[in-house]
Amino acid sequence: MKTLLVIDVQNDFCPGGSLAVSEGDAIIPVINNMVAEFWANGDLVIYTKDYHPPDHHSFKTNHAEGVWPPHCVQGTDGVEFHHDLSVKGTIFFKGFLTDKDSYSGFGGHLELNQDSPSLESHLKSKGVAEVVVVGLALDYCVKATAIDAHKLGFKTSVVLAGTKAVNVNVGDDAKAITEMRDLGIEII
Repeated sequence: MKTLLVIDVQNDFCPGGSLAVSEGDAIIPVINNMVAEFWANGDLVIYTKDYHPPDHHSFKTNHAEGVWPPHCVQGTDGVEFHHDLSVKGTIFFKGFLTDKDSYSGFGGHLELNQDSPSLESHLKSKGVAEVVVVGLALDYCVKATAIDAHKLGFKTSVVLAGTKAVNVNVGDDAKAITEMRDLGIEII
């Protein structure tokens, strides 16, 4: 079985959001077409959501080690999926504890506790052998998810038309692509 992993296509990562990816919403038609294709083939579609508490340790406003502005805060519009995204599948939550972060979707859980099924256990229970990764952002959460999927033994690919990079530093997108490709992840 094959799974489409749609990573963090949330309002705060789209234009106008607190940690917006330039043209992050431009990938939504590509993702929606892929969602329809996966559903038509009887494959799984899984979504991840950053789901941070207001005092999350990654926020530079809260902690000295924080590097990001507050984003995807529980109870805000920024945490919601972009209104144009076709959401037809299971949602996994990540980063919902104050002191734990996860760029990778594989740090996500089905419910808001770490004892609930993880993304890895869910995929393995469904007999998934292959994952295709899209979403935001290429150089952080998409890359981390693809690398973890590959390390866990899933045949892994990333569809570039279905992702955009933050590019905190110029060229972060190219570095992410090279890093994934060098590990054996297929870049489409």
